[in-house]
Amino acid sequence: MVIRRVLAPRIDFGALRRELGLPESFPAAAQREADTAAAAPLPAVPDRTDIPFVTVDPATSRDLDQAMHLARRPGGGYRIRYAIADVLTHVHPGGELEAETWRRGQTVYLPDGNVPLHPHTLSEGAASLLPDVDRAAVLWTIDLDADGGTVSVALERARVRSRAKLDYGGVQRDADAGRLPEPIALLPEIGALLTTRGLSRGAINLPLPEQDVEPDGDGWRLVLRGPGAMEEHNAQISLLTGMAAADIMLAGGIGLLRTMPRPRPEAVEKLRLAAGPLGVPWPEGTSVGQVLAGLDASQPRAAAFVDQSAELMRGAAYTAFDGAAPEQPEHGGVAAAYAHVTAPLRRLADRYATEACLALHEGREVPAHVREALPKLPEVMATTDRTAGAATRGAIELAEAVLLAHRVGETFEAAVLDVDEPRPAGNGRAGRPPGGTVALDEPPVRARCTGELPLGERVQVRLTVADPVERKVAFERA
Repeated sequence: MVIRRVLAPRIDFGALRRELGLPESFPAAAQREADTAAAAPLPAVPDRTDIPFVTVDPATSRDLDQAMHLARRPGGGYRIRYAIADVLTHVHPGGELEAETWRRGQTVYLPDGNVPLHPHTLSEGAASLLPDVDRAAVLWTIDLDADGGTVSVALERARVRSRAKLDYGGVQRDADAGRLPEPIALLPEIGALLTTRGLSRGAINLPLPEQDVEPDGDGWRLVLRGPGAMEEHNAQISLLTGMAAADIMLAGGIGLLRTMPRPRPEAVEKLRLAAGPLGVPWPEGTSVGQVLAGLDASQPRAAAFVDQSAELMRGAAYTAFDGAAPEQPEHGGVAAAYAHVTAPLRRLADRYATEACLALHEGREVPAHVREALPKLPEVMATTDRTAGAATRGAIELAEAVLLAHRVGETFEAAVLDVDEPRPAGNGRAGRPPGGTVALDEPPVRARCTGELPLGERVQVRLTVADPVERKVAFERA
């Protein structure tokens, strides 16, 4: 994992919050419900506090949805126990709190604080799987064979207790030193197996570095992070659980899937043609995902190829069904049917998909309020996905503009990630001037650039615009 940080001055994100219409607080009635639920005793469910779960999250997170314990099975294979925060224990159907969570849809993250799906008394308190306290959870137990294939799946409501709050950086250091704690000592082994299985069935994972804005004293840091191995292994456990959930709902004839079309053959062929000029090897019979898995995205040509590959990952949606399975039930990136069930503190959809899975697994009718909610969720999640995405992009664009505002006219070195398709003028339509997208080395900024750009190469670019009000940064080739 590569992290680059550049210090930015003080930034006010208030205008972005107002522009997106983000709520500042919960309605009084919803907050009272949350406070009452937080103080209530846990339900009478099976006690699984003997299992030494741990959580693995970003260091500053307190809304902890998942805790895990990994073990070998007698005779070979693995047992994965994955405890997910049991939100429905605290959010009762028909109440003001449930109604407010439908208005919010999901937690929106901003550098100066999140806008949570649930009040902090729950999301960072009584419902969060914090260490050394008993919590209500939905416990998934997934047995794998020695090759990582699923043998059996079980789930139940349970009382659990996490032993430690671990973070990605510390877990990666422990893995590198060979001293991972016992509950996740098998994570590299299992994660690698699951990754290999995914690639063999056609899964695609984009190793894109992520931009983020973090507080740093009185100012802010602009951060570029490459994906870390342990973070990827951790994600495989969530993917495995989501696939198990999808299988349960498809077998039961009701549910909510996370779907995306498989890449179109012509799009894959276009990407294959781009691989040669970028120097990316693509052996015959190798899938897109396998090609991507072998790249170092910190290199300009590889980064450009990864950026081109993102065009394959379009059309993600939530798909509800009740009766016949959807015509297209799969998620193209996962290369399997998949559902969101592992982040109910942060996503509304997970709460209801989990309840459907519990009912189907136990052989009972899916509760009426869940059946009624499922067909309404795709629109709610699509709307709030757009809001959350706009918040993330807006915060980064604002930080980039503030950071560069005093450097207009300076020249920087950048890698060319994308080049615009040429569009000549004609039929009353303006032509498109040459240009594309570049990524600066320092500071870690990604922005539009005009001029003739060689894809996958390093070029010198001149900063022409850095406007914090418009949240806009632009370059021209020097």
